[in-house]
Amino acid sequence: MKYLFSILIFSSLLIASPMNARAQAKITHIAVYVEDITRSTAFYTSVFGFPKLDEPFKDGLHDWLDIGNNLSMHIIQAPWEPVTINKHNHICFSVPDMDAFIENLKKLNIPFEDWPGNPNTITTRPDGIRQIYIRDPDGYWLEVNDEF
Repeated sequence: MKYLFSILIFSSLLIASPMNARAQAKITHIAVYVEDITRSTAFYTSVFGFPKLDEPFKDGLHDWLDIGNNLSMHIIQAPWEPVTINKHNHICFSVPDMDAFIENLKKLNIPFEDWPGNPNTITTRPDGIRQIYIRDPDGYWLEVNDEF
């Protein structure tokens, strides 16, 4: 019985061993294709306060921003070709104070809307999270919520 118990313990340790765990993929950055890197970098740094990171390419066509949680945004300027933009395809950022964020949008003269598209309106989800939608300089939709 003691031998069987030892085998069961050893087997369970092997099964739970990190060596047998599959590595999980994780997101490291979001790449955003833009027409004017200066305009887009100014937008994301002034609206969200994202600090710039060291840019490894040093070619004037890339900027890297720290967007929190060990993630970065890679802003890439390339010859512009119109893209299909839809509100269903968006990036979401959470902020600790929605009211202060909206005040900053107003100071920067950046319009916002709720999900259906009503200007200056906040959507409150069934779980109580408040959300708004804005567009960046290239027209990409950004959800901003207070799930922070």
